[in-house]
Amino acid sequence: MKKIEAIIKPFKLDEVKEALHEVGVSGITVIEAKGFGRQKGHTELYRGAEYVVDFLPKVKLEVVVADALAERVVEAIAGVAQTGRIGDGKIFVSTIDSALRIRTGERDDDAI
Repeated sequence: MKKIEAIIKPFKLDEVKEALHEVGVSGITVIEAKGFGRQKGHTELYRGAEYVVDFLPKVKLEVVVADALAERVVEAIAGVAQTGRIGDGKIFVSTIDSALRIRTGERDDDAI
């Protein structure tokens, strides 16, 4: 099993959700996040005073899928979330050793 974590721009969430549904992902976790990478934030003007916005709004998605589905999920997220501009985000893939569905006691692939 693989855990795929994607940090994307918030306005891309609905498109990514649809793309994941099309490749067969049955569930995702969405977390509102703030952060910065190479863009290093930006400067804004508020009531005549300039201030730096270091942390930009992002959305973090977490999906656990079978190994066979992982590459298709990564491609679906990357294809839809890409705008070609700085701050599009990142995708991380890690291995999951075990999973347990609490309600039924199912394990591993059956649990996802």
